[in-house]
Amino acid sequence: MQSCHVGWQTLVPVHSDLVSFVDDVVSVLPQPMREIAYRHHELIKFAIVGATTFIIDSGIFYGLKWTVLDTKPVTAKIISGVIAVIASYILNREWSFKNRGGRERHHEALLFFVVSGIGVVLAFVPLWVSSYVFDLRQPNVSFSVENIADFVSAFIIGNLLQMAFRFWSMRRWVFPDEMTQIVEEFEDLIGEERLGHT
Repeated sequence: MQSCHVGWQTLVPVHSDLVSFVDDVVSVLPQPMREIAYRHHELIKFAIVGATTFIIDSGIFYGLKWTVLDTKPVTAKIISGVIAVIASYILNREWSFKNRGGRERHHEALLFFVVSGIGVVLAFVPLWVSSYVFDLRQPNVSFSVENIADFVSAFIIGNLLQMAFRFWSMRRWVFPDEMTQIVEEFEDLIGEERLGHT
């Protein structure tokens, strides 16, 4: 499995402190877990980016919700979600999916923001249901109940929905594995060539 380790090392910039930290953590894992980590390096990086943008998203959301947008939690969630998506694009493009792609940056960015826009909707729909269908807002419930309901609906249910959708979509459409595409195109070309000689 040494080749996977070499592959992991070449997929990330060596100069990054975060990468050094991740490599150090992975290198002390027991061998079976280390092999899994090497095999699923994109998912691990995607999760680290997700954790980072979760902090950005929740910090901005609560900052807005507890101050200027105290009566508009969905608006606060949309604003915090959009800012987190911008940070997510930069981090995913430059780190998680650095060696994927093949599309022009403007096309890739457009796809990323369309997929992420759908993800933002998936993240705020549970909050909207909690706030306006179940009416878990003050004065109907206490401050604590409102904030626990907001956290569970927006940050647990909503983020799980959008994370699953976004990881699948990013790998499928935004940052496709160009080697897989090249192999598929080559196989199609060989198949057409064989048909031409029969």
